[in-house]
Amino acid sequence: MGESTKKTLKILLPILLGVFLIWYLYHSTTSEQRNMIWSQIKGADPYWMGLSILIGVSSHVSRAIRWNYLLEPMGYKPSILNNSMIVFTTYLANLGIPRSGEILRPTELATYENVPFEKGFGTIVTERIIDVIMLLLIIFISVIFQAELILGFLNEAGFGIYAGLAILILGVVGLLVAIQIVKKSSSPFAKKIKTFLSDMLSGITSIFKMERKWSFIFHTLYIWFAYVAMFYVIKFTVPELEHLGLGPLMVAFVGGAIAMTTTNGGFIAYPAFVSKSLEIFGISAVAGNAFGWIMWIAQTLMIVVFGAISFLLLPLLNRNQ
Repeated sequence: MGESTKKTLKILLPILLGVFLIWYLYHSTTSEQRNMIWSQIKGADPYWMGLSILIGVSSHVSRAIRWNYLLEPMGYKPSILNNSMIVFTTYLANLGIPRSGEILRPTELATYENVPFEKGFGTIVTERIIDVIMLLLIIFISVIFQAELILGFLNEAGFGIYAGLAILILGVVGLLVAIQIVKKSSSPFAKKIKTFLSDMLSGITSIFKMERKWSFIFHTLYIWFAYVAMFYVIKFTVPELEHLGLGPLMVAFVGGAIAMTTTNGGFIAYPAFVSKSLEIFGISAVAGNAFGWIMWIAQTLMIVVFGAISFLLLPLLNRNQ
């Protein structure tokens, strides 16, 4: 498969998934339910949406501060303001073309802070590896603390507890077998996986070699705490969800995170994944979809507004570069 075909598929597949989810959402809800969802979205309390946006902004600023901890050992210390604006513009770019921000971010860093592209890109790879680890940790915690309810949901769906455990065991065994196959294989695909795992290990160990490792760890924990917090406060915009605890919302958070990584900005997919996750805990499709849409609107609005402002101000404040 050629590189141009791969690039086309990377852009086309998320869009096709989004189209499928639009069709699925339309046909899985009645006209009355869609009207109720829209009514809840229009009636959402702007206070909680605003608070969610502010928490989200703080997480991106924290990411900008943390970025410097990776750049400092190489002799670079960009301004926090520039870093923050670069982070926002790259998230805005990702809404248009998935993953384009990963190229734009080190390019802007090189333009405005004179950091070589390859060095800036290397720090972003390390960041992504840490983010993957944190997401896997949240998934693990969510599954452990909600195992009984998830197994109960599988039982109601016709799988049964033993079938659910069998699927889990088969998954673990399959993973172990796959690891052994990758280790022994010399195919290009296996080499890519081994390179990724090697980079992941290097990214983890590099944290403990930097001078300000504890500050880096603090900001990493804060970034993901803020992600969960901005998700949590939105529950107060939907009356049916006000009583819902942190555990069920963590499962829904994971569903939303998966949606964001598989589609272009999570459009349609985000509310659908969040709603399906909440169904496990007895939340209606109307409330689940309304919650997912309000959350998606809040975070997309944050990226569009702050991304556009950053896009305009970044060259104006760095006219000499």
